[in-house]
Parts: sequence; structure tokens; C-alpha cells
Amino acid sequence: MGGSVLPSAPNTPALLLVDGHNLLWGATFGFPAEIRSRDKTRLLTGLFGFFALLRVAIREDLPEPPEVIVVFDGQYGGSDRQTIDPSYKAQRPTDAAALAPIQFLPDVKRGLTHCGITWTELDHAEADDVIAALVHTTPPPRPILLMSRDRDYYQLVTDRVSVLNTKMRSGHRHIGPADVYARYQVTPTQWADYRALTGDPADNIPGVRGIGAKTAATLLADGLTLDHLDKSGRLDTGRGQAVREQFELALKWRDMIRLDHTIAVPVTPTGQVSPLLPRPADVIEALDLW
Repeated sequence: MGGSVLPSAPNTPALLLVDGHNLLWGATFGFPAEIRSRDKTRLLTGLFGFFALLRVAIREDLPEPPEVIVVFDGQYGGSDRQTIDPSYKAQRPTDAAALAPIQFLPDVKRGLTHCGITWTELDHAEADDVIAALVHTTPPPRPILLMSRDRDYYQLVTDRVSVLNTKMRSGHRHIGPADVYARYQVTPTQWADYRALTGDPADNIPGVRGIGAKTAATLLADGLTLDHLDKSGRLDTGRGQAVREQFELALKWRDMIRLDHTIAVPVTPTGQVSPLLPRPADVIEALDLW
């Protein structure tokens, strides 16, 4: 995959929306070296890595400096989906090692504020819903990039909205509609339907038993969604019968996968370029953590 980099509208920088927890987890567990304070008493890897990865992405993966807004998951962000199904994300480990990135969160927020980078967090909202709302309320033709490794964002992809996954190799990090289709044989508007059928292990959504990626794409061929499948004849034979038998469950999974763009967001893009990020070491120095 490797969609082209979206050009900015005249005099308006691209809007880079960063999934803060997603980036912090990648920085804590995926950074190539452990970073500690000069006296070796404080572990700083997640903090250092967060600003390093964000700075590199802006410098190397965007043609021009963007406006940046970082969005964090709220403490009770998953509560609405857990009301639908209590098993939502229930498989994720909650031991101290698994939650190690959380220790860096207050200093990451302090660092962003110090650098003049807007960030937001709603107690009862997940970052992807807040980002969906920001996408929905940002008028075209302004280009938007969503920095995350989470494929749930594929449902937001359009000709002006792309996903930036810095985990992928250079030249293939921008994911547009054609890239989603080339990899999965479904369009972004079908993404929630597709994942409802195949499941999403990361969120503990099982999907329809017996339906894999190829079968799901075949059932949804020609742009069909779950709303069309019931009368399409595709559920009358073969593996389609498994979908018919579990159809109400599939609709529930889709409701959980769909992002909520209707929530009120307390920040509004300014249309101005954000301040350039300093070196990560300078951020840590400014926070008096070295």
C-alpha cells in the first residue's frame, strides 16, 4: 500500500490528527533503544519516543508543515461500546508491564503544551471517535491525515483523508481509498461491514464464525453492505448461510466498529501551521526531566 501524499489546499496546511495513545504505545514498546535520565533513575523511552516519532513523521512523511492535533483516549472511552458488549477489549492485559506507557502520559501532555501543539481528551470518548468528529467537521477541500496503526480509521478514508502509518516502509505509509481496496477488496465505506464479518481481534470482536477475509470480500462485492446482503441472495448458500444465522450479531459488531462522528469536540482546527517540534531531548530538557 502507498497512496500519494495529499497536497494542501491553497494557504491552508494539511490537518494531521494523531491518535495519541496509539503513538505512545508504539513509542514505548517499539522504540529501538531504552532512554533514561542522566542519573539513570527515570525511564523516559515512551516520552522521548513519542516526540521523536511525531517529529520524524512530520519532517519525512508530509510535504509541508501541517496543523497538528493530538487526540487521547478518555479514561472511560470504551464504556459505550462495553455497554453493547461487555467483552469489548476485555482480552487486553492490564498488568503493570502492559500499561507501562500510561506512566508517560502526563509528561507527554505537558510536552505538547510546551511545544504549542493542540491536544484533547474526552473522558467518555475514544480517540478514534473524536478524530472522526474532527474529520466530519473540517470542511473540504482541506486534506487530512490520520496518524495511527489502527485500521479502524480506514472507514474515514476518502480522496482527501488518508491514514499515515509510519510502521510501514517508506513510500507506502500513506493509505488512501485505492490502497484499502487493493489490500482488502472492499471500499472504505464498507470497512465496518467487512470487519463485522471478519472480526477484529485487537478489540475482541469475534466476527461471524466461519467467515474469513476472502469470503467477506466476496459477499460484499459490488459495494454491498450488511443492509443489502439480506435480500441479495448471497446468504442463501455456502458460507453465506453462516452470516444469515449470525446476522444480528454481525449488525452488533458493525455498530461497535463504526466511529461516532457526532460527538461534540472541545477543540477546533485553526487552519494555521503548528509550531515545529524541537528535538525530543530539548522537550525533555524543558520539562526538567533529564
